[in-house]
Amino acid sequence: MTLANLVEIKNLKVEATTDSGRIVEIIKGVSFNIAKGEIVALIGESGSGKTTIALTLMGHAREGCRISGGTVQVDGQDMAALSESKRSKVRGTTVAYIPQSAAAAFNPATKIMEQVIEVTRIHRLMSPERARKRAIELFRALSLPNPETIGERYPHQVSGGQLQRLAAAMALIGEPKLIIFDEPTTALDVTTQIDVLKAFKSVIRAGDIAGVYVSHDLAVVAQIADRIAVLKGGEIQEMAETETILRRPSHPYTRELLAAVEPKQAFRSSGPDRSIAPVLSIDGLIAGYGDIQANGLPAVCAVQSVSLAVAKGRNLGIIGESGCGKSTLARAIAGILPAVSGTIGFNGNEMNCAAKLRTRDQLREMQIVFQYADTALNPAKSIADILERPLTFYHGMDRKARAARVNELLDMVQLPRALRYRYPSELSGGQKQRVNFARALAAEPRLIICDEITSALDTVVAAAIIDLLKDLQRELHLSYIFISHDLSVVEAICDEIVVMYGGRKVEQITREAANAPRHPYSQLLFGSVPKLDPTWLDNLIQDPELKREYGHG
Repeated sequence: MTLANLVEIKNLKVEATTDSGRIVEIIKGVSFNIAKGEIVALIGESGSGKTTIALTLMGHAREGCRISGGTVQVDGQDMAALSESKRSKVRGTTVAYIPQSAAAAFNPATKIMEQVIEVTRIHRLMSPERARKRAIELFRALSLPNPETIGERYPHQVSGGQLQRLAAAMALIGEPKLIIFDEPTTALDVTTQIDVLKAFKSVIRAGDIAGVYVSHDLAVVAQIADRIAVLKGGEIQEMAETETILRRPSHPYTRELLAAVEPKQAFRSSGPDRSIAPVLSIDGLIAGYGDIQANGLPAVCAVQSVSLAVAKGRNLGIIGESGCGKSTLARAIAGILPAVSGTIGFNGNEMNCAAKLRTRDQLREMQIVFQYADTALNPAKSIADILERPLTFYHGMDRKARAARVNELLDMVQLPRALRYRYPSELSGGQKQRVNFARALAAEPRLIICDEITSALDTVVAAAIIDLLKDLQRELHLSYIFISHDLSVVEAICDEIVVMYGGRKVEQITREAANAPRHPYSQLLFGSVPKLDPTWLDNLIQDPELKREYGHG
């Protein structure tokens, strides 16, 4: 092993056993090195093998998989050849892991400090006093607020961005030589993501630690990686320095990934017909959670006096950081969470705020597509069963008519008709989201509320879903409410954009005005979207007063 290289992967092969017992090779002879102090990003669509490769650096294979060939050396040790007892000794010390969801990594019943220093106790690395002192040093280095006392809180008492940095402190305290970052900013809004990326980059550089950064977000990867390995189908398609990948990609698949994140030509829907009422109008909507208080408001008021309208054939985007109330607003409009105050007008008529009190036609004409198709689709039902249910409920179709319509719906969302016999678990993430959308189309709606429908998808699949929505709108004259924290997606499909903060609508702007928002929070939000430029994060200058008022990562 070359002294300059901390990691050497040679001809790595990983096999998986399918439900039918067939053995398939999912990693096909991958080789690359990582030098000390270097960060290598593994990017690619879902199923490309990036997380599988990252896990082998801990000597780990997913359930049903095994490392079938090659070597994975970290600091001179072949992780695949180590016994389980020896692997457990290097996990947390030689190699550490930061997961996508920090919330899942912390025990909600134990204080943060005890969890951060646990690895030092397990491996007997230092005294409890020294471990606490080191943890506070890391909290400070990661720009966490109140570093001396934040460890005395419980996980639910800090924000998502803070918890993600605390997960980094947990990984760093064992003084590992290699850190694996597994999509650690995917669930964060852009303003929080900036703070987390800066903290990660600063600590890694200062500690001369090697890193593996797993992601499907090229703009994020560009800010932190020295080199990028582009993966597809378990093979490296291209590997080069970040600047080279972004500016001079050599492989067609790399160019496809880049094309999926570059600014899209804005979708031009038909202009609104001023002679008719909007398809949807809401006025003074208030919604939230918990018991109604003496003032008539819920204990947690997540949506506060929001008013907006959506014209026929037009699209409205709703953006804002996590917790700003955008998904609660979607549920209130759909009647899933009845608003406690305000009015909802639909097709010129006032509609009850509770879904259970709406007419069947009102339910049919307004549909909602949820973020996670995995939880939205019944795993015990076939795709045909899932799509037939709204056909029976809304249209009373007989078996023959339902079967024909299912085929038409699959054609509309560009899925093979043969998938009608499969179950959700047998489909990819993109396919499941298309089924999720087909179910909404089965009702023949006028308005579809899309709640973060691309956030769990890789870049290429998400771009395909957006193209599908555009095609269906042209064909069916639909209107969309598109809720997302991905500003590029919203700008690509929406005519107008509502910016929310703290449960309130702070600004509504046209797509054309998105480059020059007026509200200070909108300026911070739009200015925090990563660019395909490796120097963007280092050169980013944000108004400190805006950060103090609106930034809480």
